[in-house]
Amino acid sequence: MEKDIQELLKRKEMAKFGGGKNKIKHLHELGFYTARERIDKLVDQGSFLELGLLAHSDEEGQEHKSAGDGIVTGLGKVNGRPIVVQAADKTVFAGTEGRVYFRKTKALHDYAVKRGIPLINLMEGGGLRMPDGMGSDGISQVLFPQELLLHCRQVPMITSILGDSFGGPTWTAVSSDFVTQVKGTTMAVAGPRMLEVATGEKVSNEELGGWNIHAEYTGQADEFSESEEDSIEKIKRFLEYMPQHAGEEPNYKETNDDPYRRLDKVVNIVPTRRKRAYDMKRVIELIVDDGDFFEMKPTYGKALITVLSRINGRVVGIVANQPMHFAGAAGAKECEKATDFICLCDSYNIPLIFFHDIPGFRVSSDAEKLKMPTKIMMWNQALAQSTVPKISVVIRKSIGAAYGNMCGPTMGADFVVAWPIAEINFTGPEVGINVVYGRELENTENIKEERSELLKSWGFDSSPYKAAGKYLIDDVIDPRDTRKFLSQTLEYACAKNGSMSEKNLANWPTGF
Repeated sequence: MEKDIQELLKRKEMAKFGGGKNKIKHLHELGFYTARERIDKLVDQGSFLELGLLAHSDEEGQEHKSAGDGIVTGLGKVNGRPIVVQAADKTVFAGTEGRVYFRKTKALHDYAVKRGIPLINLMEGGGLRMPDGMGSDGISQVLFPQELLLHCRQVPMITSILGDSFGGPTWTAVSSDFVTQVKGTTMAVAGPRMLEVATGEKVSNEELGGWNIHAEYTGQADEFSESEEDSIEKIKRFLEYMPQHAGEEPNYKETNDDPYRRLDKVVNIVPTRRKRAYDMKRVIELIVDDGDFFEMKPTYGKALITVLSRINGRVVGIVANQPMHFAGAAGAKECEKATDFICLCDSYNIPLIFFHDIPGFRVSSDAEKLKMPTKIMMWNQALAQSTVPKISVVIRKSIGAAYGNMCGPTMGADFVVAWPIAEINFTGPEVGINVVYGRELENTENIKEERSELLKSWGFDSSPYKAAGKYLIDDVIDPRDTRKFLSQTLEYACAKNGSMSEKNLANWPTGF
């Protein structure tokens, strides 16, 4: 028995070196960590239980150079919470995916769903390994199985892109609930070399799928980091707001922050002049517990803010317009961002809070080319199908169809209230006059006088008191009592079933 045990220990020790000590040394010289070092930085000390350590490529003759077949998989704990984790091993065939690699990842995913444990992916790699996927038999073994694609949003899936990623790591990322990317890495369908061979196009890694591309154009990553350590810390931070699985609520967090605390400073932050900008993040910071929140996609669709935070210890998702960008008007990116966030919160039982300050949608010929009507209705449909508690506060203005998209009174909100400075209308009088009387005014000698008279007659009462008087909204509240109002109403909205939703959006596509 002693001889057999020694043989086992020897095999396991060799397997931990992946593609060999020289390749590990090379990784370190380039400033990267190994797969197991990354896992050690993620999980609680001593908690990692590796599965599949002795697996290797099933290609004949490759057994001794393919420890783990390019992926390290197992179980661990993050701040005491069980997680399932996989980390690509760049030292084995450049982290490419073979048949055994796929068996390991599928087994891991299945176990995460079966036992309700979050799945964390520390990814990089060159995609499918050519020999393993070639031929009609090869490709049949490495395609995504149906059950894997049907298990979206049953457990939180979190991915960090820690090195250049093509093919499989990219598919994993864009199917995840939260994605971080280290600056200097690439995330794309295929690498520049394959692109050049296939199309003749010559681009750099950065131009193809660098962090700027995803920050400004695609929205396929939620956060960007300067280092691997920072990226892993963002994973831990996001996980704090998530439940273990979709069948439970996120954990409460004790706070000494008074739930009825008055927001005296808020009156000096929000200008009553509707054309003056202010930073909505300052308002959010005042309202939430201890001023602490976690922003999703801060660089994408900047006219809309989506954050995870807590109010009186309960996790909430906040959707807020940002007057600092486009006066808060939403474009195609903002629509996608809102839809994605609503799906996330509804799938994981996180109540939604909406802070309105939106003059409408950004309309233009370019917006039409981006399918703006579809994007607006996509947001509306997701909102209509969501069943978590929803509370809506009109801070300063909510104009036109955007009033509905920000969860106005026709969209299933538990409560809709407004501040006394709020404006609620189909459109502003200036815009309405220009549309209806624009040509007529062009042929008028006293344009200013005519416009002034028209403004008086078009001065429809857009104050919240008219809506409150007809009970089209629930109340007009003192801005300083906003935190108190939210704390109270969240308690009532969650009285019956907590914040549990019916999961209508769990199978909504993870990208649009």
